[in-house]
Amino acid sequence: MLGLFRDKYADFTVKHFHEQLQKRHGYMLGYTVTKRALHAAGLVRKAPKRSAHRKKRPRRPLRGMLLHQDGSRYAWIEGLPAMDLIVTMDDATSEVYSMVLVEEEGTVSTFQALREVIGEHGLFCALYTDRGSHYFLTPKAGEKVSKTQQTQVGRALSHLGIEHIAAYSPQARGRSERLFGTLQDRLPKELRLAGITTLDAANAWLKAHYIPGHNAVFAIRPEQEGTAFVADRHEAWREALCVIEERTVANDNTVAWNGRRLQLPQSRLRPHFVKAVVRVHEYPDGTLSVFLGPHRLAMFSANGQQISPDAPQPGCVLGAVKDKPLRARKRASLTAPARAAAKIVRVGAEKRASSRTKKLTRKAKTDATAVA
Repeated sequence: MLGLFRDKYADFTVKHFHEQLQKRHGYMLGYTVTKRALHAAGLVRKAPKRSAHRKKRPRRPLRGMLLHQDGSRYAWIEGLPAMDLIVTMDDATSEVYSMVLVEEEGTVSTFQALREVIGEHGLFCALYTDRGSHYFLTPKAGEKVSKTQQTQVGRALSHLGIEHIAAYSPQARGRSERLFGTLQDRLPKELRLAGITTLDAANAWLKAHYIPGHNAVFAIRPEQEGTAFVADRHEAWREALCVIEERTVANDNTVAWNGRRLQLPQSRLRPHFVKAVVRVHEYPDGTLSVFLGPHRLAMFSANGQQISPDAPQPGCVLGAVKDKPLRARKRASLTAPARAAAKIVRVGAEKRASSRTKKLTRKAKTDATAVA
């Protein structure tokens, strides 16, 4: 055990080292025995005693009542420059729901983390963050955040009914600060042991392996059983947790977006969209949608190519009924289920008419035979 600490784990804390011994080396001795042996060998110093009086803000009693979200810039992956780790954690249990490594913290990383949490657990009551410019607009530096002007994040949270609480000091974010102290000590070493060298591999490994292991060690039971998370049955979060801006359609039925031109397809909603005010939704993965009111006109890839328009292909309906009688146009205007129902009714009527005709024919033949 002492040899392993000297050769491979010299920068680990005793607790972290003991966990790795059990997980990777089949170690059976207890934590206290290990700590005393390391102290006796002079490999680890004894921790200084803390003050006896500490007062913490009480935790919320239920899961989902308050979530903390914060970011920390650090050299998380060996050999790569410093990056931001965005963590979303429950106040009631210290359970981590999402960890996302990004090159730079901002609106997109916030939406990405919130989509992970809400998609898996549901809507929650309140989000506690710092006063970063992607979270809040602050009219004057150092003063309170604006209550009337909202960022994209503020608009999305308000739409979903989630309260957004601003922290005004590092001490107010004590739980997040302590969490990042633990992560900066442990996570780079764990990534190194797992052989992780790329950003994508790190994010996949965090979700599949590190978060469950971290919660097993550090999460606590809430004060009360149950949950404050609420299922979003209509999944409104999908269209709320994204960047949304209005645009006016140009004369060639295109929409300008970040140096690209999004070509709108033909639609039955109106002959053209020139001068119409539409909404562009940009999702965290870079894909886009263009909406007119509640109608999605088209979807586009990150490079501006149309990928999945909700509107029918040009001419597939209107061209099929061109120059046809009114009855044909009415049938073509029905939806598929309505056409199927109409067909069933028509076939049933034809069968009943045929049956009546056969009965009348048989009766006429019987009467004729009787008269003869």
